[in-house]
Amino acid sequence: MKVLLVNGSPHQDGCTHTALRQLARGLEEQGIETVEQWIGTAPIKGCCACGNCRKTKRCDFGSDDGVNEMIERMQGCDGLVLGSPVHFAGITGALKCLLDRAFFAAGTTFALKPAACLVSARRAGTTAALEQLQKFPQFAQMPLVSSFYWPMVHGRMADEALLDEEGMDICYQLGLNMAWMLRSIDAGQAAGVMPLKSDSHRMTNFVR
Repeated sequence: MKVLLVNGSPHQDGCTHTALRQLARGLEEQGIETVEQWIGTAPIKGCCACGNCRKTKRCDFGSDDGVNEMIERMQGCDGLVLGSPVHFAGITGALKCLLDRAFFAAGTTFALKPAACLVSARRAGTTAALEQLQKFPQFAQMPLVSSFYWPMVHGRMADEALLDEEGMDICYQLGLNMAWMLRSIDAGQAAGVMPLKSDSHRMTNFVR
């Protein structure tokens, strides 16, 4: 089994990466492979609502900026972890653009795969950013993994984040919980317990 870790920070080895590596330690100790995708510092365009992805399940708008890379990686992964630093009490703008396009283009690729989210901040804005981040897996029918507290770490630099002992423990337990959920799903499917699908998915507007 394999889990994709998306690092939404402009700093490749910063606090968010530090938190993701602590989570990955919990997964890897349970024999689950991890791969990290750093979104980089190059601009990522927002969704232009062209609608082409309805046919291709890929994003045709700026196809070399990591969006389709994430979709392709998820096709070979069993779980997803989203990590972001806090920018103005929200996730980074680049990560928001990437997730908007990836989840809209290929929601079925993510469906029913466990997901976890974590955020890092110097001081505040963590709960608002975490709530924003969790909306993406909730949109795509992804079981959301939790820890024994909200998954967040505090520190201005990576070495300061490591000093947040409780935050590091939360991330590590988040990895262990995701490993347990992945193995539980695998055992259930081996026993014949398969996902259930509704007969209909009706889309309506508030104004008709």
